[in-house]
Amino acid sequence: MTETPVLRISTDPAEIDLGRVHDFLSNRSGWAQGIPRATLERAIAHSLCFSGLIGTEQVAFARVVSDRATFANLVDVFVLPQHRGHGYGKVLVQAVLAHPQLQGLRRFTLATADAHGLYAQFGFAAPSRPHTLMERYAPDIYRAG
Repeated sequence: MTETPVLRISTDPAEIDLGRVHDFLSNRSGWAQGIPRATLERAIAHSLCFSGLIGTEQVAFARVVSDRATFANLVDVFVLPQHRGHGYGKVLVQAVLAHPQLQGLRRFTLATADAHGLYAQFGFAAPSRPHTLMERYAPDIYRAG
């Protein structure tokens, strides 16, 4: 029986494997198909990013957009398919929620199509007042150009 490798979480931008993150988001995610690399680079530069690493290999990623005082939005969360089933998603979300710059926030949001069970374990739920939320949503924006 092989032991599951420990996932190390880093917020150091220098440890982001931009090629791997871009490949996953642009080609394999259900939410950022076709995202241009320059757009992702800009998004990462203006976000708090979490790399999930086994050794130096990036196997997971999450990005938080926040003012780091009142609000945060968790986006671009993934674990590479070949590394799923080891609890790495939980480790990643725990690290995000424990980060010192993300404490005491009034609202922490996310959108998910299929991971409700994961996020519910951390207190995320459907909006209690959905009638107060609005959005402008362009799901195919990266493929339009």
